[in-house]
Amino acid sequence: MTTETRKHYCDTTLDELRNQGDPFADETVADMFERGEVRDFNTLMRFFSTAGHKLPDGLPESAASFLEATAMPPKWVDWDVMERARLFFMDNAAHINTGLSFAAMPATYAVPRVARLLASTHSMDYPSRRMANTGQFVTYLMQTNAFEEGSKFIPAAQKVRLLHAAVRHHLTETGRWDIEKDGVPLCQEDMIGGQICFSILVLDAMHRLGIHMSEEGAEAYYYAWRVVGSILGCDMEAAPDNLTEARAFADLYLARNLGPSEDGVRLNNQLMRMYEDVVPGTLLDPIVPATIRFLVGPTIADWLQIPRSPWDTAAKAVPVVLGLLETVEDSSPLGEWALDKAGSLLTTFELGSLTRGRVMQYAIPEELKSDYGVRSQAPRTHRWVPPAPTRAMP
Repeated sequence: MTTETRKHYCDTTLDELRNQGDPFADETVADMFERGEVRDFNTLMRFFSTAGHKLPDGLPESAASFLEATAMPPKWVDWDVMERARLFFMDNAAHINTGLSFAAMPATYAVPRVARLLASTHSMDYPSRRMANTGQFVTYLMQTNAFEEGSKFIPAAQKVRLLHAAVRHHLTETGRWDIEKDGVPLCQEDMIGGQICFSILVLDAMHRLGIHMSEEGAEAYYYAWRVVGSILGCDMEAAPDNLTEARAFADLYLARNLGPSEDGVRLNNQLMRMYEDVVPGTLLDPIVPATIRFLVGPTIADWLQIPRSPWDTAAKAVPVVLGLLETVEDSSPLGEWALDKAGSLLTTFELGSLTRGRVMQYAIPEELKSDYGVRSQAPRTHRWVPPAPTRAMP
């Protein structure tokens, strides 16, 4: 993979992406709504969760065509790089989940347009559902057979893509979205922005925690999310090709879109309560907001109204502790095995707590919340370092 920047991003570029959706998925969903087939589709798709299995009989024709056409990964995938990404995930599973949970998820709530969109769905009344879906999705992605017959990743990605199209359909058809002001709901700008949040912002969080990563590992992890973006309907002609381009896109996207909102505060409060409920007792509850504040920074934390506490200082000591653990890991094969095993068990515990042991289903919402309304407003000697910011952030 090359790190040479080939794509250049400016406000005009992102303005164009803000007015683009996902035509194939949008047309599929619109056809199902027009024919009244959504409920049957959701019922039947509960029985389709494994790649290579026969599609259920009785699926709407448009849905069956979509699922057949999107059943294969992109032809350009470099499988050697994907294997490096899988190994990177295995070695850093707990750290990646920390970055997803305490940095990437809150950061999406600090984009008011995205927060309004997320607040439009009933499922966001249960933040554990989105976190569990995300965790399960990433776990499927990083399994050895993710793109082979018998895997669960491709069907999950297909369902997520149609779910996104359904949200666009509802908000557009009901006129409850200010398209002139905010562009198409769940537009390409936000779809690529989501890919960025779950990749480079996670790597940034890991770097802030003091986790050592090679440049090769970090690039492979981003590459895996680039593959995900393609499968989820992102415009790959516009999406960044590498981490250097991803930094440029992320800086511009966040500078354009970050800000405070009531929806963002409410969603993040729900998320923090959910994290606190996962851990028994209340003694460690304050470490949740302290960790989020440490990873997202004071500006975003204040926008999300994350409370300050004496634990903020304790959170800053986390990189020191993790550094000591990495020293143990480097110096002993047994220590490396034990810490990798502990990370795997922690990840399993977190996902099991969120899912209650169930497989999470991705269903097309037949309607949005009735009270929703849009207001007019590495090797240790070669440690990966995030690309330098390309612009001043808020």
